[in-house]
Amino acid sequence: MAEYADIIVDISLGKLDRTFQYRIPPALTGQIRPGVLVEVPFGNGSRRIRGYVVEVTGRPEIEESRIKEILAVVDRSVPIESQLIALAAWMRENFGGTMNQALKAVLPVKVKTAGKEKRLIYLLLDPAEGRELLRRLEQKHQTARARLLGALLEQSPLPYETVTGKLNVTAAVIRAMAEKQVIRVETVRTYRNPLDRMKKQEKSVELNPVQRQIADDIIARWRTGDTKPSLIHGITGSGKTEVYMELIAAAVRRGKQAIVLIPEIALTFQTVMRFYSRFGERVSILNSRMSAGERYDQFERAKNGELDVMIGPRSALFSPFPDLGFIIIDEEHEAAYKSETAPCYHARETAVARAGMCGAMVVLGSATPSVESYARAKSGIYRLYEMGQRISDRPLPTVYTVDLREELRRGNRSILSGRLRELMEDRLQRKEQIMLFLNRRGMAGFVSCRSCGHVVKCPHCDVSLNLHNNGRLICHYCGYSMPMVKRCPECGSPYVGGFKAGTQKIEQYIRQQFPQAGVLRMDLDTTRQKDSYEQILSAFANREADILIGTQMIVKGHDFPNVTLVGVLAADLSLHISDYRAAERTFQLLTQAAGRAGRGKRPGEVVIQTYQPEHYAITAAANQDYQTFYGHEMLFREMMHYPPVWNLLVIHIASSQETLANQAADVLQYRTAAMIRQKDPGHGGRPDGARIQVIGPADAAVAKVSDTFRKILYVKAADYQDLVWIKDGLDPELREDALLKKVSVQFDFNPMNGF
Repeated sequence: MAEYADIIVDISLGKLDRTFQYRIPPALTGQIRPGVLVEVPFGNGSRRIRGYVVEVTGRPEIEESRIKEILAVVDRSVPIESQLIALAAWMRENFGGTMNQALKAVLPVKVKTAGKEKRLIYLLLDPAEGRELLRRLEQKHQTARARLLGALLEQSPLPYETVTGKLNVTAAVIRAMAEKQVIRVETVRTYRNPLDRMKKQEKSVELNPVQRQIADDIIARWRTGDTKPSLIHGITGSGKTEVYMELIAAAVRRGKQAIVLIPEIALTFQTVMRFYSRFGERVSILNSRMSAGERYDQFERAKNGELDVMIGPRSALFSPFPDLGFIIIDEEHEAAYKSETAPCYHARETAVARAGMCGAMVVLGSATPSVESYARAKSGIYRLYEMGQRISDRPLPTVYTVDLREELRRGNRSILSGRLRELMEDRLQRKEQIMLFLNRRGMAGFVSCRSCGHVVKCPHCDVSLNLHNNGRLICHYCGYSMPMVKRCPECGSPYVGGFKAGTQKIEQYIRQQFPQAGVLRMDLDTTRQKDSYEQILSAFANREADILIGTQMIVKGHDFPNVTLVGVLAADLSLHISDYRAAERTFQLLTQAAGRAGRGKRPGEVVIQTYQPEHYAITAAANQDYQTFYGHEMLFREMMHYPPVWNLLVIHIASSQETLANQAADVLQYRTAAMIRQKDPGHGGRPDGARIQVIGPADAAVAKVSDTFRKILYVKAADYQDLVWIKDGLDPELREDALLKKVSVQFDFNPMNGF
C-alpha cells in the first residue's frame, strides 16, 4: 500500500495553512516521519527544494498520477523546526485535533507582524582621513556634510533618526556621502524587549542545606544523562525558586537554555524580577497581554541564541531554543497548564515529550502537587524531592477552621465570622496587612444546606448536582436529574440553596465595617488593563492599602512580608463543583492561601470559614498535611475509576441545531460501545469489571453557549493507549459520516476543569 507525506515546503511566515503531498518511495519507507527534513521537486519546473514532513498518511489527497515523489532525506543535524514539528505530531496523536491545530499551537508566532528595524550610519574613513575631509568640506561651506562628518568622528555609528532629526541632515546628503563611500548605512533588526526597563542586580543567594542537596542531586543526574523528570514537593515559602535558579545557572554554564513555566496568574513583576536579577538581559518573558510583535520578537531572540531563559505560561514551552537543558514547571498542579482548545494538550506531558526529544530534564515544583504527579513520583516514574521547612525555619501560620453552621446558630449571618472580624481589628491596629480570599470557583452550581452543610450529589457519580434554570438538579457526567429540593434531605432545614456573593459586594461590606482601612480588590473586573495586575500588587506591596480582597489570583505565589492574616471567606465553593477534582482543587487553593500568611519576620494566622470543617480536604489544608489528603483522595479515585488510577476521555459534541447535537452524540456513543465490545467481548462497555467504559451522553455543564448546543460523552479506561485507540477509531468516522461531518467534535484527555 502506498504511503504519502504532507510536507511544508516553506516554514516562513504565514505558510502553516498549506502543505503539499508527496509519495514516499519504497527506498525511504521507515525514514519518513513527522519533523524529518526532505528534498522534494516543487512547481512546474520541479526545482529541488527542502521541506518538513508534518504528517504521514495512506490517503492520497489528489489524483495519484499528479503526486510527485520525495527525492531524499536531508542528512544533517536536526534543526529546531524539525523538533517542534515532531512534537506537534506527538501532540496530535496523544491529544487529538488536526495536525494543523497542533502546528499552530507549537509554532504560535508564525503570523505576519511588522518587524522593528533600526538604521545605523557608520564612518568608513580612518580618523586622519576624516579630519582632512572635514577641513575641505568646511572650506567649501558644505555645512550639512561637515556637520554629519564631525558627529561621526566623535561617535560612529549614529542612529539614522538622530542624524536626520537632531543634526538636521537630509536623506539626499546621506545618500550622496554613501555613494562617495565616506559613510555606510546599515539596517539592523531590533527586538522588542518586555524587560528593557529592568536592571540586573548582582546578588547571589546562599542556599540552605536542603536546597543545596536537591539542586546538587538534580544537576549531577542531569550531567550523567539521567533525565527522569523530577518533582519538588516544597511547602509554601520553602524556597523552590532558588533551587530552580541554581539549575538554570548550571545549564547556562554549559551553554544550554532553560524554559520556566509559570501560570499566567502568577507571572508577576515580582516573580520575573527574581530571575532578571540573577540572569540579566538574557531572560525574557511571554504573556497573553503582549502584542503579536512582542511575542514574535521573543521567539526570534530565543532561536538566534540571544536568550538563556524564557519565562511564561504554557505557550512558552514551545520557545525555539536550540539546546535545551531544563524545562521547569512551577505550580505544576495548576489547571492553566491544560489547553481547552484543540489539541487539548497538557503542558506537563508535552514538556516530558519535548525533553525526551532533546535530552533535557523536566523539573516540576509545587506545595500541593497534582495527584497525578505525586502518584508518578510514588511509583518511581518521577524522582521525588521533599522540602518540608520554610526558609530560615520560619513557622507555618496558625490555622483556625470556623464552622459557619455554628455562626448561623448564633445568629451571625454576615460574611465575617466572629473570629475573623476580631483578628482583622487586631491587625489593623498593629498596622499589619490582611488578605481576604473568596473561593469563587464554580460558585453558582451546587446546592447545599446552610444548617448542616449537606450537598445534594448524584447517586451514580459522587459529584454535586447542578441547579439549572428549569428548576432541576442535573449531573453533568451521566445525565441523572431530579427536581430542586425545598428542604434539606439530611436534616429537613429550609435553608437550602446556592451561595451568592461576589468580590464587589464583599468590598463594599468591608469598607462599611472598617472605614479606617485602605482596601484593594483584585478580580477579573479590576485586572482587565495591561498592567493592572502589577499596579494592584505593587500598591499592596508598598502598603498603600491594608486589606486586599480577591479571587484565586491573589493566592498564587505572591510574597508580602507584612501580611500576617489571611481569611478564606467560603472554602466550600470549590469543594462541590461538578468535577471529580473538586476536593483536590479545594485543598490546593486553601493550602496556597494559607501560605500567603507569615512570610516575613512576624508569624501569620489563617481563618478558614466553611460549612464542612470535617471534610478531609479542609482538615488536611488546615494542617498543611499533603500526605493525609493524598491518601484519602487516591481511595476516592480508585473507587470511582478516575485519573490517575484510570484515564478519562471526554468527547465534546457541538452544533447550532439541538437535534443534530443529540443525534451525533447518540451515534458516537453507539460506535464507541461497538468498538469496546469488539476489543472486550465479555463486557461490551458495561462498568461491571470492564477495562474500558463509556458513559453518557449528557448535556455539558453549560448546555448552550452562543446558540450552540453542547453534549458530552465520557470514556474511561485503565490504559491511556486504549483511549488513544478509541480516538483513532472515531477519527475516520468524523471525516466520512454524513451526520458527524455536520457537527463539531473535540477530544479532551484527562480534562482539568469541570464539564
